[in-house]
Amino acid sequence: MEITGKIIIALPEMSGTSKAGNAWKKREYVLETQETYPKKVFFNFFGDRVDQYPLNVGDEVTVSFDIDSREFNGRWYTDIRAWKAEKAGVGAAAAPAGSSAAFPGDFPPAPADLTPAGPADDLPF
Repeated sequence: MEITGKIIIALPEMSGTSKAGNAWKKREYVLETQETYPKKVFFNFFGDRVDQYPLNVGDEVTVSFDIDSREFNGRWYTDIRAWKAEKAGVGAAAAPAGSSAAFPGDFPPAPADLTPAGPADDLPF
């Protein structure tokens, strides 16, 4: 899944050691969508992705994420775990000029004339 918006909160990095003895780290953010009725979305990067995708307050980004829910002591908790973030303009700059595949809303130009060439093009039915 993907969501696009502006980073409005960047919380400090957290780290620790799991019960199994493995080191871990995560960084949490809040993104606000740019819709008529903006939504705030709390998400995090975990592990190596914390350093791979450093985000700052004010960055316009598209975040790719997975939603994961788990149960603990009879309560359910949901995480939005990001796995990629692209800052605005970065993905567009990488697309070749004239490419219509860069944005799903872009379409090739329509033909200039769609009218029949003459009576020979008329269908008999």
